Amino acid sequence: MEDEQNEDNGTISEEESEDEDGAEDEEIGDEEKVKETYLPGQPIEEGEELVCDESAYIMLHTAETGSPCLSFDIIRDPLGDNRTDFPVTTYIVAGTQSMKTVTNKVLIMKMSNLHKTCNDDDESTDEEEDEEQPEIKPNLDTAVLPHFGAVNRIRMTFVNEVPLASTWSDTGKVHIWDLTKPLQAVNDHRQLEQYSKTSSTMKPLYTFSGHLSEGFAMDWCPTQPGVLATGDCRNNIHVWKPQEAGLWHVEQRPYLGHSGSVEDIQWSPNEANVFASCSIDKSIRIWDARVDPSKACMLTCNNAHTSDVNVIHWNRNEPFIVSGGDDAKLCVWDLRQFQTKKPVATFKHHTAPITSVEWHPTDGTVFASTGEDDQVALWDLSVEKDDESREEDLKDLPPQLLFIHQGQKELKELHWHPQVPGLVITTSLTGFNVFKTISV
Repeated sequence: MEDEQNEDNGTISEEESEDEDGAEDEEIGDEEKVKETYLPGQPIEEGEELVCDESAYIMLHTAETGSPCLSFDIIRDPLGDNRTDFPVTTYIVAGTQSMKTVTNKVLIMKMSNLHKTCNDDDESTDEEEDEEQPEIKPNLDTAVLPHFGAVNRIRMTFVNEVPLASTWSDTGKVHIWDLTKPLQAVNDHRQLEQYSKTSSTMKPLYTFSGHLSEGFAMDWCPTQPGVLATGDCRNNIHVWKPQEAGLWHVEQRPYLGHSGSVEDIQWSPNEANVFASCSIDKSIRIWDARVDPSKACMLTCNNAHTSDVNVIHWNRNEPFIVSGGDDAKLCVWDLRQFQTKKPVATFKHHTAPITSVEWHPTDGTVFASTGEDDQVALWDLSVEKDDESREEDLKDLPPQLLFIHQGQKELKELHWHPQVPGLVITTSLTGFNVFKTISV
């Protein structure tokens, strides 16, 4: 894991000239330091460079895993909720996308000693004291599970306090894994060494081979432990229910309604049998799992986007769903008005397909999005337009847009940490970013 700042985000700084005392030289003919906010898509002039505005971050770290992990989930830990102290420790589970089917893995990672980003204002003026302090470095401990096939998506849950991860393989199979041993291993270096000797023999707890193709859509029900829904590229959705002895009963009759690949699934955070799905058929559907699968679709919004609907997320605090599509639009749907088939808010800031959306776990008006334009955007629906107080170069941006984070290539997924307020983790072709901004 590397403790680095991302230099592709924040501001444009022109080269500056200084006098011998370190102050800006104001004589005619010399350049004054100019600092501007950089917005995606703006040209970079000769003599300008992008630098990270560290003052915009409370914390910013990067991590690399060798093969890219294009899906991950955060593992809840026993370290407490609403944590605000530093350094931060977080646990995640991720799946690799290696070129060779047999070399893919499920990675269980412990990221620890994540300190604040050091801003100029935070630095000590006592140089001798600084020299005596040891260098602060973040730690990354990783335990692996062998996974046959690339991991299209991975999701985490607990059932009777047992940590379980489900994986969608590009072989068309869905696996469930018990993460008890690898989690114990990353917390103890001696156990990790011993675990590494035997990890190649680890097998899934359960495997379902009934999907007719590979898929991406997957979600654990938050109100019924162990209940899982999975959707594939052949339009089918299956619901799983836990049985005894580490087994699941998977409804063989698929939930039918979509006419294209099911891209994402979200269970209701409040109603145990209700889930939502989205598809390349441009629709968002609401289902009741208690009803016969052929009749379970209760509500449909066709043409929710003008092209594929890639991702959805269900607000844990308000009756809202946010969706993102290939049309680069973000739409917010009020479920109390879903039958009108009109979003209550639409945002067109991203310039390429949306790859991930997620509501803040406790603030019902805040959500985040990632896109193929390599942007992570943080949003707040409660912000109202105020042209008088906004800088001139920002007036064309939606007032609800709080923050833009850049620097990663081919962004795929983001998650808010449920126990560390404001902490965001993102994954991309170039690795992970772990950050907390001054905006949220």
